[in-house]
Amino acid sequence: MSDQEPIRLNGGQALIKSLEMEGVEVIFGYPGGAILPVYDPIIDSKIRHVLVRHEQGAGHAAEGYAHATGRPGVCMVTSGPAATNIVTPLADAYLDSVPMVCITGQVALAAIGTDAFQECDTTGITRSVTKHNMLVTRAEDIPMAVKEAFHIATTGRPGPVLIDIPKNIVDANNPDAYFDFVYPDTVDLPGYSPDGRPSDDSIDAALELLAAAERPVLYVGGGVLKARAAEAVLRLAEMGDIPVVTTLMARGAVPDDHELCLGMPGMHGNYTAVTAIQRCDLLIAMGSRFDDRVTGKVGAFAPDAKVIHVDIDPAEHGKVRIPEVSVVGDCRLVCEALLAKLEVKGGASAFADHTPWRQQVSGWQEKYPLVYQSSESGELLKPQHVIESLRDSCPPDTIVTSGVGQHQMFASQYWTFNHPYTWINSGGLGTMGFSIPAAIGAKAAYPDRMVWAVDGDGCFQMTAQELITASVEKIPIKVALLNNAYLGMVRQWQELFYDNRYSEVYLSHDMPDYVKWAESMGCVAFRVEDPDEIAATIAKANAINDRPVVVEFRCVEEENVFPMVPAGGSNDDIIVDPSQEQPAHSTAAQDASMTDAQRTGEKAK
Repeated sequence: MSDQEPIRLNGGQALIKSLEMEGVEVIFGYPGGAILPVYDPIIDSKIRHVLVRHEQGAGHAAEGYAHATGRPGVCMVTSGPAATNIVTPLADAYLDSVPMVCITGQVALAAIGTDAFQECDTTGITRSVTKHNMLVTRAEDIPMAVKEAFHIATTGRPGPVLIDIPKNIVDANNPDAYFDFVYPDTVDLPGYSPDGRPSDDSIDAALELLAAAERPVLYVGGGVLKARAAEAVLRLAEMGDIPVVTTLMARGAVPDDHELCLGMPGMHGNYTAVTAIQRCDLLIAMGSRFDDRVTGKVGAFAPDAKVIHVDIDPAEHGKVRIPEVSVVGDCRLVCEALLAKLEVKGGASAFADHTPWRQQVSGWQEKYPLVYQSSESGELLKPQHVIESLRDSCPPDTIVTSGVGQHQMFASQYWTFNHPYTWINSGGLGTMGFSIPAAIGAKAAYPDRMVWAVDGDGCFQMTAQELITASVEKIPIKVALLNNAYLGMVRQWQELFYDNRYSEVYLSHDMPDYVKWAESMGCVAFRVEDPDEIAATIAKANAINDRPVVVEFRCVEEENVFPMVPAGGSNDDIIVDPSQEQPAHSTAAQDASMTDAQRTGEKAK
């Protein structure tokens, strides 16, 4: 039982007080009628409220905060259209296992079901995109609802939790909204008792496979970062001399400049990471879920490999690939258990000699590095060059957020991530417009860190209004806008697989005028059109720390992301850059040569 002295509060005051008790530092939100009684006590609270310009921005900002800190992000909006606007961030957080608590206003209890103004079935609509949601019907239940929400969002597999609050139970003018507030110390949730500790039997079975493997690969996913397991995973990799691939959601979990790190696998992963998985004899899937963007054709994925699958969510085990050993548990606790038993067995001597495997992998790295053809002075920019220039001009612990599309892939490929928790992007849902609000959330969490949002022109036009939020709230993020005048990833697919039939993908370099738009939102803005101007302009942007900065980089229209595994194809069908010799095992070499011809034909037009 709590030893707090009860204090008389109404439901709105109790909600804000409960958030304070959970250590909430910032709420991203947008007020409206049903949630208005909760906004009044915010004036007297130590919690910072960041007023966004669209409810979707509130959700993505909360995600950015959570990605960067590991603590749950909090967002709050009103009922009806506000609640439906936040469905996308909830779905995004759900697929990427992001801890988030979302509070929505609801019409008064007596009005529910009457089609009242700004009423919708919020819990019904969000049931499939939240880890848990609840409609609170009594003011005195608010403290426990908040306690449960934070517990559920942060334990087991993290995820978003929604609390729907009817207006009458938080209304200061309603006598029934008052009660004696005491914040609970514990929760009692029968049926929900996640335990991150792995079983001894599963650890022993995993050790047997690890000891026998000659060509192992650690397939590290976002669950490693959620578990704060990066250090333990690196110790395991180093002890066993095991090459590591880091998925799009796990970039930085193992430093890119570490000799064991092969980079990102998947549809646009690098050749070595993709091929190492295909040729390994043991795949240790750590906090990863065999996403289709990584596996390609599932039946042809890592065909010779036995699989150890480590994940805290039992539902992920066997969902896509049946593992030889299933280890249900928190990635950090699993790694620590493996390391402890390996130390007893002699540490590195408990493994087979992986030298021949490492040499083979090194050969692939040498033959198939990431490559692109640089722009000449006076030509439009190559996006890869922009990313490399940003990378080389920024502190190593710079936080990078991205939208979704080609710019996302280029950023993941060409930025060097040597620190965990510095790469924030939308993986599972692939949400365009994610970058700018997520950057605001990360910068609100770490005001002294440099935060760059890498965005495309399509994504920028979806959530650019949040730059007003950044300006007014004095959250000085920086935005690298890679403007190629197209929905680039869709255009790439139309070039490669739809015979150059470019249907509804052209946007324009000049409409809108991004510099004027950014300046109208309180930002400093620059435009770069020549490769010789890139470094100097980035230096100017990095020197500005009192307001947001937008740098529009005018990029070539026809640049494609390589390597690439065609949708529905095997990872063995990987297409490398046309400047490189296609792999002997690839059945896509003919397709790649056709792509070259198509590109030549398109330029001739």
